[in-house]
Amino acid sequence: MNKKITIAIDAMGGENSPDKIIKAVSLFNKKNISNDDYVLNLFGDEKLIKAKLDNTKISKNKIIITHTESVVSDEDTPLTAIKNSKNTSMWNCIQSQINGNSDISLSAGNTGVLLVISRMILKMMNKVNKPALAGLWPNQKGMNVVLDLGANIECSEDNLVDFAELGSALYKSIFPEDKPKVSLLNIGSEEIKGTDVLKNAFKRLSSLSSENNFKFNGYIEGNKIMSGDSNVIVTDGFTGNIALKTAEGTAKFITDNLKKSLTENFFSKLSLIFSYFSLSKFKKKLDPRKYNGAIFLGLNGPVVKSHGGTDYIGFYHSIDLCYKIVKGNLMLQIKKNLNHLNNESE
Repeated sequence: MNKKITIAIDAMGGENSPDKIIKAVSLFNKKNISNDDYVLNLFGDEKLIKAKLDNTKISKNKIIITHTESVVSDEDTPLTAIKNSKNTSMWNCIQSQINGNSDISLSAGNTGVLLVISRMILKMMNKVNKPALAGLWPNQKGMNVVLDLGANIECSEDNLVDFAELGSALYKSIFPEDKPKVSLLNIGSEEIKGTDVLKNAFKRLSSLSSENNFKFNGYIEGNKIMSGDSNVIVTDGFTGNIALKTAEGTAKFITDNLKKSLTENFFSKLSLIFSYFSLSKFKKKLDPRKYNGAIFLGLNGPVVKSHGGTDYIGFYHSIDLCYKIVKGNLMLQIKKNLNHLNNESE
C-alpha cells in the first residue's frame, strides 16, 4: 500500500459527470479536512476537471488529475468494451492499481463493462473461481454485507464458501470492532431445506466457523435479513439481485406512502410538525445514497461500483467507502481468510 491512501476515481462515468464527481470530492475533502492520509486520483478530461475544481476549495495537494481522451458509454457492451475501452477513464482508473499508483478504483460507469475490465486487468485471486458483487444494507443492529448481488447467476458450493470468506473479510475491514456472523440465504432455517448446493455449503461453512474468522449462523430467510442476527448474508447472484431490487422497492413503497399519508389533509400535516425529528431520522435510515457503492470481491485489487444515477451525496458515500476499505486493509483480510479456507482440509 502507498504511504497515503490513493483512491483512483473514474471522473467521467455515470450521469451528470464530472459535475457530481467534483461535488462529491469537495464534500469528502470538507469532511476529512484534518486528515492528510489520502490522495484522490481523478481520471478523465483534464481541462474539464480542472475548470470544475477551480470553483471549489479542495486542497490541491490531495488531488491528482490523470488525463484520458475517451470514456466508456452506457451503450457499450462487455464485448465491445474489450475492443474499445483501452485508455478510457474507466480502464486507466483500474490499470493504476497494477501500476502501483492507487489502492482502490471507483467508477459510476457501465456495470457490465466495469466488471469485465476489472477482471481483465486485475485478474482473479488465486483459488477464487468467481468474483462477487457485495453491497451494504442496514439492519436493526447496524449493517449487513450481502453478496452476490448479480455478478453470477449460478453458483457452486465452492463459490458460496468463497463468498462467505470474502464477505467476512469485507465486513472486518469496514467494521473492525465487530465479528462477522455469516448466514446462507434459504427458503427456511432448517438444515433439511434448500438445494444440494446450499446443503453442501452449509456443511463446509459449519466446519470453517471459528472464533478468529467468522461465526456461521446457518440458514436465514428473507424476512430475517434485516434483523441483525447475522451481518454477512451469502447467496447466488440471481437470488441476491432479486432480494436487492425487492428491498429497494419496499423501501420506496414505505417512504412514498408515508409521505402521502402525512400530507393528505390538515390534521395529518399538523401531526407531521410534532413528529418531524423522528420522521427525519427514519428518512435518513432509508436513504439509499448512504449505502451507495457495490464492491467487486475476489480480484487482485478492490473495485467499487457506484450507482450511475446517484447524485453527488451518493457518490460521496462511495468515496468514503473506498477510504474505509483501504484503511481497514481489505486485501490483507481477504488473504488471511483465503489461507483459512486453504487449511480447511487439514
